[in-house]
Amino acid sequence: MRKFNVTLVGGGSTWTPGLLQTLCKLKERFPVNKLVLFDINEERQSVIGEFAKVLFKEEYPELDFKYTTKVEEAYNDVDFVFMQMRTGGYAMREKDEKIPLSMGLIGQETCGAGGFAYGLRSIRDMIKTINDIRTYSKDAWILNYTNPAAIVAEALRREFPEDKRILNICDQPVNLLRSYGRILGRESKSFEPVYFGLNHFGWFTHLYDEEGKDLVPELKKLIHEKGFLPVDAEQRDKSWLDTYGMVQDICEDFSEYLPNTYLQYYLYPQYKGAKLNPNYTRANEVMDGREKRVFEECRKVAEEGTVKNCKMVHNDAHSEFMIQVAESIAYNQGKIFIVIVENNGTISNIQDDAMVEVAAILTANGPRPLSVGKIGVFHKGLIESQLAYEKLTVDAYYEGSYEKALQALTLNRTIVDAKKARKVLDKLIEANKEYWPNFK
Repeated sequence: MRKFNVTLVGGGSTWTPGLLQTLCKLKERFPVNKLVLFDINEERQSVIGEFAKVLFKEEYPELDFKYTTKVEEAYNDVDFVFMQMRTGGYAMREKDEKIPLSMGLIGQETCGAGGFAYGLRSIRDMIKTINDIRTYSKDAWILNYTNPAAIVAEALRREFPEDKRILNICDQPVNLLRSYGRILGRESKSFEPVYFGLNHFGWFTHLYDEEGKDLVPELKKLIHEKGFLPVDAEQRDKSWLDTYGMVQDICEDFSEYLPNTYLQYYLYPQYKGAKLNPNYTRANEVMDGREKRVFEECRKVAEEGTVKNCKMVHNDAHSEFMIQVAESIAYNQGKIFIVIVENNGTISNIQDDAMVEVAAILTANGPRPLSVGKIGVFHKGLIESQLAYEKLTVDAYYEGSYEKALQALTLNRTIVDAKKARKVLDKLIEANKEYWPNFK
């Protein structure tokens, strides 16, 4: 079985240790010859990198491993690049969340004004990184997790229109599938999903089991009766439990399909905004929780020189999904995953150049999306408004246009008020001076 050379961009991420552990767990299925961690933050990455050395010495001794801040070392002769970048780090995420909240607007990492800010920061670094990769590995598959995936995917579609080896993916649909498995008391691996939408803005219309039975009606009934929890509820922070809990409300109001959890921010912006703490946001929760736990455990492992006492708990969905996608491409398995692709008629009454999130068969030649057909007026209206916001955001980046940025935020359902949009835009411009283009 062929072994692959893999680079992980964002080596200092709190999600990296889980991905490294999963590579060990799945090494018989997806064997790796060389693994490189790359990050521009040497201090953060070194903590994760020293943990990795101990992990691989015990569990993957045949693996050629290193971590680096040098581009050539990271991208030379690579088969797969896993990307999980966060331009500006948690310090900028905190501003993304708190600036809108200070104005009575949703403060969230990928939705609304916060997602707009993060998206504009991500585009520049994503383009540079892909150009760097292509300098040293022209045929590498680039599997991008970087948020906000919808805005990033639209920018990359424009910047690299002929590059068919860039695939934008998100683990939230997989997290939902696993959570459906929890509520049904069965393994989610056998589910065949029918899903449509944009990233963090979609719906499951059907969910078939191995016998072809649609499980959506049963799921709706169970969610109505028992509520909804993530599959890994015991590991989750309170904010994530609240997020999943809102699925019950959405299903009560809009019963046709099963929603992505992020839709709550768009369907109930005033309600959600009132529930968010403007002084202690999700960024603070992560920095005080997962961030500390992960780095403390990595330092402990490096000091002890063994992973035998490691208590690190990681989200299997996040790391397994990334590796399973690579596995399906590498071995031409043709498995079905929910990924982000150019529409081209997949949703027949949405424009072709939309970057939609749908189920697709994934082969060595990339994704083959499964047709969705026409969608109804309500869902089409929601998607077209959100899609216009995403495209105008990317227009604003390329054109340096203040007006396009204002149009984008005015359209966003978490704002829908031009004066509020202008006010938050001006504050975000000031906060992002070193990251954004100059708007005129």
